[in-house]
Amino acid sequence: MPSFADVFITDELTRRAPKKPNYLQEKLALQELASRMVDAPEDVLPRFVDLAMQMTEGVSAGLSLYEGDETRAFRCRYLRGALASFEGSSVPRDFSPCGVTLDENRPVLTAHPERAYSWIAEAAIVIPEALLVPVNVSGKQPFGTLWIIADQEGHFDSGHARAVTELATFVGAALSLHESQQRLSRALEEQERLAAEMDHRIKNLFAIAESMIRTTARSTSTKEEMALALSGRLHALASAHSLVRRKVRSNEEGLRTTDLREVIDTITRPHNSDLAARFELEGPPVACGDKAVDGIALAIHELATNASKYGALLTDEGRILIRWQHADDDLEITWSESGGPNIEEPPKVTGYGSRLVNATITRQFGGTVHYDWRHEGLAVTMRLPFDGLRF
Repeated sequence: MPSFADVFITDELTRRAPKKPNYLQEKLALQELASRMVDAPEDVLPRFVDLAMQMTEGVSAGLSLYEGDETRAFRCRYLRGALASFEGSSVPRDFSPCGVTLDENRPVLTAHPERAYSWIAEAAIVIPEALLVPVNVSGKQPFGTLWIIADQEGHFDSGHARAVTELATFVGAALSLHESQQRLSRALEEQERLAAEMDHRIKNLFAIAESMIRTTARSTSTKEEMALALSGRLHALASAHSLVRRKVRSNEEGLRTTDLREVIDTITRPHNSDLAARFELEGPPVACGDKAVDGIALAIHELATNASKYGALLTDEGRILIRWQHADDDLEITWSESGGPNIEEPPKVTGYGSRLVNATITRQFGGTVHYDWRHEGLAVTMRLPFDGLRF
């Protein structure tokens, strides 16, 4: 059986006299890829394969994209020519010419690699010669290799390797630019979302403060009593908004956690009156990581705010039961209002607060939210996978 030294003949690239370069073809190829990056970035990689095969006069070409250390494999994409039928097939990372190219991070030339790699021979593939070039993004670890196959030995030379490497370098830079543009676009969208959320929260703070003043005025007889009670509630409201910065204990994996009851109690405490507790909490201990605390606190805060503006917290008799329990692999949290204004029909328009709750539960936790607009008061059921509570 031939050794790998017989299969990898990269040194031949420098020994073979290069053909006369076609600089016009190379220039037009770069211009076309630049144009596609602007108008149709999804077409850049398949067109890159086409152009590389044309420039080197190969009979087949494709990209082997590395899927990561978990699979330790490449995925064959955008295959052209004789091997196009192997589109989507998998190539082992540690037992392939692609893996060698990734390790050496330079052009590699092979002759009849089926002699050394059993999986190529078993597929009945004969490769007289193959030129492989790493594809990098911003000079980082290559994310894959471009390979081109010739139907005879002695086909590829240093000119081919130079032209295709320059093309791959350009593609890597273009992909990096596109990646940066996408990150910038996501950052701008996030900034707009945060600005809208901040505007919503400020409006809610004023609404809550107004509700506190009305409630405190009804339950106190002197301005001194009112000032003392109102001050305590405002301090509680501030604690609720800064809850995500408070850490209670660490779990077995060293992650900081807060008990769910404390999260809910801290958020709802500002809405209680001096005469009676407005909230009843029922449920077992549940440890929540920092990110989960943030999401749950936001959802409960929005529900409490809506209740103070439209629901049970509008009246002295209004009460809210918050119960949580295990439901298969999920945590089920139910919010049930009673004693407030009767609901004649569900709202025709979904408010920003409700949309924020839905987005938090579905996007952050991968959970579900169900609203039941009962005559006696709103009931909300939220289901959150336990896996999403750890962090």
